[in-house]
Amino acid sequence: MTDSLLRFEKHIKVHQQNSVAVDILAAETALSKQKIKQVMQKGAVWLSKGKHTQRLRRAKKPIKVGEILHVYYDPKVLDLSPAEPQLIFDQGRYSVWNKPYGLLSQGSKWGDHCTITRWAEQNLKPQRVSFVVHRLDRAANGLIVIAHEKGAAAALSKLFQMRQVDKRYQIWVYGRFSEQATAENPVKVDHDIDERHATSYFTFISYDVELDRTLLDVSIDTGRKHQIRRHSALLGFPVVGDRLYGSEVEKEDLQLSAYYLAFTCPYTQKKQQFNVLGDSQDTHLTP
Repeated sequence: MTDSLLRFEKHIKVHQQNSVAVDILAAETALSKQKIKQVMQKGAVWLSKGKHTQRLRRAKKPIKVGEILHVYYDPKVLDLSPAEPQLIFDQGRYSVWNKPYGLLSQGSKWGDHCTITRWAEQNLKPQRVSFVVHRLDRAANGLIVIAHEKGAAAALSKLFQMRQVDKRYQIWVYGRFSEQATAENPVKVDHDIDERHATSYFTFISYDVELDRTLLDVSIDTGRKHQIRRHSALLGFPVVGDRLYGSEVEKEDLQLSAYYLAFTCPYTQKKQQFNVLGDSQDTHLTP
């Protein structure tokens, strides 16, 4: 076998003492040691110690008898290159980023090199671990908060859970949306998603006559999976570029941007406000 193997996964229980991860994987998978090191750096190798399993990146890590190595090899995943995010704000314990289309919020067992968290770990100075606080769809772009301590992850996650974070989005939708949907009187969608309560508010911004598209501002009380996309489609106005709830033959990127975030910092108690659209929006306040 060669390094151009098809997708596979392998689970290797170690029986020999004084073994290191790269040697075990090379013997059991027929991947070259160089390829194994690349696979490990991209987050596709895991180590189980009893009931605890975590990613393993150290090729020379000594593996004890009874421990289990897991390798998840998928060339299509591993060959992907991450899109580059923009650092908006670095508090130390957490950071705020502008995530581009195509970058994941978190990885899978098949790898994490195309995630915002891994990018942060590899590019922030000083170097820090990263934890997901909230998520943006792979196809969406915009502001996302990453924690760099477990305590910060818990504190920030609580803000989201308690609905103490102001999140605003903009979407382009097909068709002419009602101009009567103002900030004072938005179109409200109160429709459960996956049997969980979900509420969204849609406000008219502008209409493009040539393309027959409307730009909408959206705010949400809840954060369910694909909530804005599903509620917008429910109104009969699918988001441009939405292949799940709109047209399957879409060629454009998803036109959904999480442009605004505001919350009280759990450490300074000061209100933090971020807007990636700049001064073109009345809501803009600099961080």
